[in-house]
Amino acid sequence: MTAALYSLRAGRSVKLIEKQAFGGQIADSPRVENFPSIKEISGLEWSNNLFEQITALGAEFEMDEVKSIEKKGDNFVAHCEYGDYEGRAVIIASGVKHRHLGIPGENLKGVSYCAVCDGAFFTGKDTMVIGDANSALQYALLLAKTSRHVDVVTLFDKFFADDILVSALKSLQNVSIYHNYNSVRFNGTDKVESVSFEGRLDKKPMTIEINGVFVAIGQVPDNERFSNLVELDKGFIVTDENMATKTEGVFAAGDCRVKKIRQLTTACNDGAIAALNANTYLTTKSHS
Repeated sequence: MTAALYSLRAGRSVKLIEKQAFGGQIADSPRVENFPSIKEISGLEWSNNLFEQITALGAEFEMDEVKSIEKKGDNFVAHCEYGDYEGRAVIIASGVKHRHLGIPGENLKGVSYCAVCDGAFFTGKDTMVIGDANSALQYALLLAKTSRHVDVVTLFDKFFADDILVSALKSLQNVSIYHNYNSVRFNGTDKVESVSFEGRLDKKPMTIEINGVFVAIGQVPDNERFSNLVELDKGFIVTDENMATKTEGVFAAGDCRVKKIRQLTTACNDGAIAALNANTYLTTKSHS
């Protein structure tokens, strides 16, 4: 959406294609406290504000899923589930998708990857978070406000999250923390009823009964559909500092590209750079 904002302000027409909800991962974040000039805001509210800003400037949008992108002459065609869309330049900002554990029972009802979306369904019940970084702890803190009890289970012997989140979590009376456990199976017939673990070091089994479990173990890229136009490194799109890919007229921005830091601020930065360089590309093509 930042790419759209800068493109619109450069006088370009913009069409956004999104398969789920505008804002991507940040829309699932219960609290954003590290965006400059905003002390605290929910990810959903932040996303909605930006969406309203770009639509007011004339951005068009489609709820659709891009299956592939084809270069056609000087233009590009996005082949989507419900139709095709054509443009003179493309900015890929596909983000990443939730990493799955890949264990039996992961499709049971009650197994979720978004506490903001589904946490309210378990008000007054016992919930669990599997994960050890910022997203996992934010989920646990959010769930602790409405759940009867929250179990937090990590694979290693410590958290890899901001100290302020770790301290906040450890101060809660209705939270139990279990380190060094490998997830083995989600148990239940139709919906999840418990989760089985194995000690990473001692191999001892452990089963915890819960009503809902939230998995927050990171994200993975989903860019194979663009491999005809971009170079991939471990699934992430390779760009230069201008967000340009190996194909002239195709740019990439945000978590989908090769980079070290993946934060809201760096995603906005990428979007602005990609849009401004896409505009330069289009201007150059018009005068050539």
